[in-house]
Amino acid sequence: MTESQVDRPANPRRRQARGERRIQQLLEAAASVFCRIGYTSASTNAIAREAGVSPGTLYQFFPNKEAIAVELGDRLTRQMRDAHGVAFTDENAALPLGEMLDVVLDPLIEFNRANPVLLTLIRSSDTPGAVTEEHAALHAALQARVEELIGTYAPELPAERRTRVANMAFALFKAGLELILSHEGEEQAAYITEMKACLYGYLAPAIGTEAASARH
Repeated sequence: MTESQVDRPANPRRRQARGERRIQQLLEAAASVFCRIGYTSASTNAIAREAGVSPGTLYQFFPNKEAIAVELGDRLTRQMRDAHGVAFTDENAALPLGEMLDVVLDPLIEFNRANPVLLTLIRSSDTPGAVTEEHAALHAALQARVEELIGTYAPELPAERRTRVANMAFALFKAGLELILSHEGEEQAAYITEMKACLYGYLAPAIGTEAASARH
């Protein structure tokens, strides 16, 4: 091995990739710990143990538990925005109500099933403000998308009624999601079906079963 080969620094891209893998490992460990014992009771030592690394390794990437929660919340929020993008499309808004509920709700339910830590963080009284503020903004954006979707089906609805219907539908979704996430297997699937039936039963009389663009 030549002297130049010895002195050559490691490939920056390779170092960056290793660092990103370690960060992801720590975030996954944190999500597991937060879900198991709650954000308040969690510690950096517990997260390091879950990740199978030393506390010193953790501190190379995050100075404290709060920084881990902020990074985790930021990544989950971006993923949830992506789920919204899949759900709320012009194509989906033109479907009959029952089909629309399937294609809109399924990605949102799947995201929450795959990432229960987000609700854990939001429910904690001492979660960093950056996480709760970002989630509140996402929550408001989702409500606005629901209201736009309702307007596609019932453009004749007065604005204030459209807002009320959107808020009620969103509240029903959140309540149903709580039940879905508290069950597993066949029971979870059954609650998904029940939530969709509940939303269909509420929305059909209010906005109809066909998008305005599909009516003749």
